[in-house]
Amino acid sequence: MSERPHAPACDRNRDPILAVLQRYFADRRDVLEVGSGTGQHAVYFAAAMPWLRWQCSDQADALPGIRMWLDEAALDNTPAPVELDVSTGPWPRAGSDARFDAVFSANTLHIMGWPEVHAFFEGLARVLAPGAVVVVYGPFNYNGQYSSDSNRDFDGWLKARDPRSGIRDAADVDALAAAIGLRLVEDVAMPANNRCLVWRRDP
Repeated sequence: MSERPHAPACDRNRDPILAVLQRYFADRRDVLEVGSGTGQHAVYFAAAMPWLRWQCSDQADALPGIRMWLDEAALDNTPAPVELDVSTGPWPRAGSDARFDAVFSANTLHIMGWPEVHAFFEGLARVLAPGAVVVVYGPFNYNGQYSSDSNRDFDGWLKARDPRSGIRDAADVDALAAAIGLRLVEDVAMPANNRCLVWRRDP
């Protein structure tokens, strides 16, 4: 039997992220996680916030590992993961209301090419409910500058691996969010030179 995929970074960052999500998802119901990765975040957050329906999504090759985490946790609020490529879709729908009132994504925007970051927000425009909250975790640049030497090194590693990837400037990402009616409500400093950007969609 294959072992579940495991990312040590998820164990390190899950509690600081959860503290942000518990504030902003307290009154939410249907969450779409874009780029669920191993599935570790999903089971941890869904267990801690049982009032949420936590819908995992990722590209096809990640789904078996996510299923392993979900199956072992056997939570009532984590439906089967769905395939999602932000560039091509189709984007999933929530349960009864068809739209999600919350979205979470961790460590994805710097892995995608810039056209895919555009596609990420364009896709959100189609599946977000009025008043929805979007939380994105990861490293960001500010005014075109790295926030730390470690982020500079990480960006170099990313670009050597895939020239299309790289740490995004927070202002550029916020402009894409604003274009679909998202208003930045908080930019939270996180450990290891990461951030949580929190947007709310206009009602």
